Amino acid sequence: MRFTELVLPEPLQSGIAEAGFHDCTPIQERTLPISLSGKDVAGQAQTGTGKTAAFLVTLFTRLMNNKADSGKNPRALILAPTRELVVQIEQDAQLLGKHCGLTIQAIYGGVDYMKQRDALRDGADVIIGTPGRLIDYLKQKIYSLKEIEMLVIDEADRMFDMGFIADLRFILRRLPPFDKRQNLMFSATLNQRVMELAYEFMNSPEKVSVTPEKMTAENVEQVIYHASRKEKFPLLLGLLRRDGMERTMIFINTKREGEYLLDRLNANGFPARLISGDVDQKKRLRILEEFKSGKLPILIATDVASRGLHIDGVSHVVNYDLPQDCEDYVHRIGRTARAGAEGKAISLADEDGALYLEAIEEFIKCKIPSAWAEDELFVNDYNRVARPKFSKPPRKDSPGSGTSRTPQKRGPVKKTTSAAQAKPLAAAPVELNEAATPAKKRRRRRKKPTAEGQATPATTE
Repeated sequence: MRFTELVLPEPLQSGIAEAGFHDCTPIQERTLPISLSGKDVAGQAQTGTGKTAAFLVTLFTRLMNNKADSGKNPRALILAPTRELVVQIEQDAQLLGKHCGLTIQAIYGGVDYMKQRDALRDGADVIIGTPGRLIDYLKQKIYSLKEIEMLVIDEADRMFDMGFIADLRFILRRLPPFDKRQNLMFSATLNQRVMELAYEFMNSPEKVSVTPEKMTAENVEQVIYHASRKEKFPLLLGLLRRDGMERTMIFINTKREGEYLLDRLNANGFPARLISGDVDQKKRLRILEEFKSGKLPILIATDVASRGLHIDGVSHVVNYDLPQDCEDYVHRIGRTARAGAEGKAISLADEDGALYLEAIEEFIKCKIPSAWAEDELFVNDYNRVARPKFSKPPRKDSPGSGTSRTPQKRGPVKKTTSAAQAKPLAAAPVELNEAATPAKKRRRRRKKPTAEGQATPATTE
């Protein structure tokens, strides 16, 4: 089915044509006839199959057909779990709705707080945001959700995984009744938790699932190399030199490993940048823009960039670390071979990564082809870089921690003694050592005085 066959407003058709969209993807072909009729839809499809365009086309059509008085409160709300996904949806919305005359505003953390607040006060027809900052402005009564006509929840399963479900319910309970708005939910997986949410806050949604027998995209060539932890980087250098990867995403599991890999690649003539969860948002957007424009050939990322990002021309995805969650493998390699293109996914399995391989292959319902790395593929004459040392808090028994158990060199210490210890002991008898031991535990008993009222020599001071 082609987009021209759908009954869409003329301004929207112009935006779709300028974006280069002609034929509908399977998820678009199955959901658009239902959603354009006004019914609620819970859609499931692989990553990179066009879910974003499916709900944006429906959203713009509904808002343009239902003319409303120009108010400052939003008429449509799109919720997404990550900032990068919010930015991606906003870019697609600006592209498709270029001629629709609707105001689109993205709301997410890490950027100018006052600027976004002022934009909400000025009014926006469509809001795309993460739950956290949306709730912040909502509690300040910067905007209201009472006029929402369309609700879209993207990557609903990720909302649960990232702990956003409480925030999500907080927002949904402040919307108009479910039968007074249209609701769309899209996700790569529609498990029981997601469907319970759909039945609670949606109006009898129709479930549309486009899941082929093969979980991963058909145009992705997958291959795995088994190498030890020490051999992974020499092998990665050999693969980069042999295949000439023009635009490559390398996924790692931890920020610490990513920083070490970044230093090694830059030291060996492969410019790269790193994206992780604690990188400043403006810096993350700048790095993504450089990667999309082709100025940056290699992007190292944690799973914060494994979902929702649409970057044209990604030729290779490298799993330097195999993911611990099998679903993340599908999302990672889904960054390549998008929208019908071809791509290659290379995985490096070391001693730890091999433990996750069986679960990944069971989830994707196929075995990842293994390749044998010849000795010539390993690069051993590379520039070494020392692993960065991370400061650790001092141990309780370490010098300077305040609770040292070992003697320290200190200045002269003034000893303090009790009143009993300060008295001279010259008159004490030879049995002083025997008598001194119990004196530490109990008070010394004084012997009874003699008949003349004088103390015995043992107690005479």
